[in-house]
Amino acid sequence: MDPAVTREILKKVRQVELRTRRLVTDALAGEYHSVFKGRGMDFDEVREYTPGDEVRLIDWNVTARTGTPFIKKLREERELTILLAVDVSASGHFGSQTQSKQELAAEVASVLAFSAIRNRDKVGLLLFTDEVEQFIPPTKGRTHVLRVIREILFHTPHRRGTDVAAALDFINDVQKRRAVVFVISDFIESPEAFERLRRQMRLTNKRHDLVLLHLRDRHEEELPPIGLLTLEDPETGEVMEIDTGNKDVRNSFSALAKERMNEFRRCARQAGVDTLELRTGESYIHALYTFFKNRTSRRL
Repeated sequence: MDPAVTREILKKVRQVELRTRRLVTDALAGEYHSVFKGRGMDFDEVREYTPGDEVRLIDWNVTARTGTPFIKKLREERELTILLAVDVSASGHFGSQTQSKQELAAEVASVLAFSAIRNRDKVGLLLFTDEVEQFIPPTKGRTHVLRVIREILFHTPHRRGTDVAAALDFINDVQKRRAVVFVISDFIESPEAFERLRRQMRLTNKRHDLVLLHLRDRHEEELPPIGLLTLEDPETGEVMEIDTGNKDVRNSFSALAKERMNEFRRCARQAGVDTLELRTGESYIHALYTFFKNRTSRRL
């Protein structure tokens, strides 16, 4: 690779690291730990029983041996596996604000990854279009997370379309240990794909803790009145010319976008999966913080 290109890649990765690590430190450190619990409780040590202790924790073997009641002290088995499944299909290049959906995906994934390693959790990465493009198995460490960020930012997709269900199917095959799976996507798929996606989300959520981060852009849902406009579907290549000065055209466009949005929400709700909607050009930190806090409250 050209040294200049390598320097530019490293510079971009470093910029994302600096920005997202500060956000993790300032805003999300505690909430991440609270909302995603470990796999269970591990034995730590025994101590002498005192009035008010949970009777079920009495260690009867030690009690019988010493003649004095002792209880087991437990600690949370904290280590988690975080798997980031990031949509790198062609529609991610769109962004009518200050960033594309792909750039937003990279930043959000970075925040989650740095939150994970701050808590000594493992992080893995799955990049997908309408097929699995790359899989990096979960492991720990800053160097690993920097590689994850680099791949999200600079991976060149082989395909253009989107198939979230296929990505979830792959995860269920390769990730045998329970994980927290974040799917980061705009979920722009054909209407007939939603039923298959619903079934796959329900299955994945039984095996793992599945969270959907839905990336949106305002101009994919409403058109500005700027006259004739040529639009190209980035995933199919279909080109069409529409008159955005026509109010009926704008209303029809918005209605179709709203219908697709409602179908996705219905799909996620029926599968029992948590979703968070994030918009390009808007701060995602407050949205993540609020989402984590609300999720923690519901599980108490």
